[in-house]
Amino acid sequence: MKDLTQGPIYKHLIFMSIPIMIGMFVQTLYFLVDLYFIGQLGDVALAGVSSAGTLFFFVMALTQVLNVGVGTLVSHAVGRKDPQKANLIFNQGLCISIFCMLILAMVGVSAGPVFFSNMAPDKATFEAGISYFYWFLPTLLLQFPMTVIVAALRGAGVVKQPMMISMLAVVINIVLSPMLITGWGFGIEMGVAGAALASSLATTLGLLALCWYFHFKESYLHFSIRKCMPKVAEIKGIIGLGLPAGGEFLLSFAYMSIIYWVLREFDASAQAGFGVGVRVMQALFLPVMAVAFAAPAVAGQNFAAGNTHRVYQTYHQTALLTCGCMLVLNVICLFYAEHFLAPFSNDQSVILVATIFLSYVCFNFIPAGYVFAASGMFQALGNTWPALISTATRLGLFALPVIWLSMQPGFNMEVIWVFSVATVYVQALVSFILLRKELRKKLSGISARTEADLEGESQQPSNA
Repeated sequence: MKDLTQGPIYKHLIFMSIPIMIGMFVQTLYFLVDLYFIGQLGDVALAGVSSAGTLFFFVMALTQVLNVGVGTLVSHAVGRKDPQKANLIFNQGLCISIFCMLILAMVGVSAGPVFFSNMAPDKATFEAGISYFYWFLPTLLLQFPMTVIVAALRGAGVVKQPMMISMLAVVINIVLSPMLITGWGFGIEMGVAGAALASSLATTLGLLALCWYFHFKESYLHFSIRKCMPKVAEIKGIIGLGLPAGGEFLLSFAYMSIIYWVLREFDASAQAGFGVGVRVMQALFLPVMAVAFAAPAVAGQNFAAGNTHRVYQTYHQTALLTCGCMLVLNVICLFYAEHFLAPFSNDQSVILVATIFLSYVCFNFIPAGYVFAASGMFQALGNTWPALISTATRLGLFALPVIWLSMQPGFNMEVIWVFSVATVYVQALVSFILLRKELRKKLSGISARTEADLEGESQQPSNA
C-alpha cells in the first residue's frame, strides 16, 4: 500500500503513470506486432480482425464497471485506513467477475455469428472475423478477474508489480503470435486464429502470475473464500459506482460499431484502414491514458482523507499533463501520420484511409485529453454518471447525422471524421461544466465538515 495523501501531487501522478504507461505500451506493442503480421495476410484478414476487435470495447465496458467500482472504493478505504473494507471490496469484485465470465461465455457463443454477419462487407471478411473471435474469447473472459486484481492494487497505490506481470504476458504474446499466425517453428499456419490463440495463452499465463503474486507477495490485500460470498450492499456499491463508467465504454463500443456498420458500404480496405488508424491512435494516446488512470487513485485517497486542496491540485495538474501531451501528438499526426501507418499494410488504399482518418481526428486530441482527465476525477469523487452523460451527448450528436448522411447519394468517409472531431469538443465542454459542479458539491461538503470538527475540538477544553 502506498499513501498518496502526502508528498507532491505531480510526482505521484508521474511516478504512478510511468509503470502504467510501460504496461500499456507493452500491451499495445503486442497489438501492433499482431497488426503487422495480420496485415501481411491482406486487407480481408485485417478487416475481419479489426471488426472483431470492436468487441474488446464491449468487454472493456463490462470490465470498466469493476475497474472503477473496485479501484475507487479500495482507494477510499485505504484513505480512511480501513484494510478490512478494502479486502471486502476486492473479494466482492472477484465474485462479480466470476458471474460475468459465465454470462459472457454463453452470450459470445450464441450471438457472435449474428454480430459479424451484420458487420462484414463480404463472406471472406465474416469468416476471418468469426474465426478470430472464437479463439479470442478466452482472452475476453479472463479480463474480468484480471481487472479486479489490478484495480484493487492500483487503488492501494501498487502499480509496479501488475505492470511487470502484464509485460511478461505480453512478451509471451508477442513471441507466440507470429509463430502461430505464420507457422514458424510449429509448421501449422493458423492465420488470424493463431493471433487469437496466442492472446488467450498469454492472458491465461498472466492471470496465473497475478494469482501467484497475491498468494505469496501481497500483504495488504488478500483473497478470502468467505469474503467472496455475495454481499448485496458491497455488490450494489461496486456496480452503482462503476456502471456509468462502464456505460462510457459501452457507448464507445456503439460508436465504433456504427462506424464499421457505415463503412461496410465501401470495400474491405475501408474497415481495414480505419482499424489500423484506431490502433495507431490508441498507441499514441498511451502517455495521456496512463496519467488519467493514475489520477483516480491520487485524488481518491485525498478525497477520502478530506484533503480538498490536494484534490484540486490533482485535477489541475492532470488536465495540464493530458492536454499538453495531446497538443504534441496533434502536431505530430498532422504532419507525420503516414510514417506511423506504413508498416502495417502493403495495400496503399488501406494506408490512405488510415492517413486521412488520423489527419482529421488529430484535431480532437486536446479536448479528448481533457475528457480523459475529467473522467478520472469523476471516478475519484465517487460519481461517474456525469462522465456517462458527456459521452452519451457526443454519441447522440454523432450517430444520428452520420447514419442519415450515409444513406444519401455521394456520401464519403471524410464526413464521419468531421463529425467525430466536432462532437469531441462538445463532449469536453459538457465534461468541464459537470466536473466544476461536482467538485463544488463534493469538496464544499468536506470543507464544511472539517470546519465543524475543528470548531468542536476548540470548544472541548473550555467545556472541561
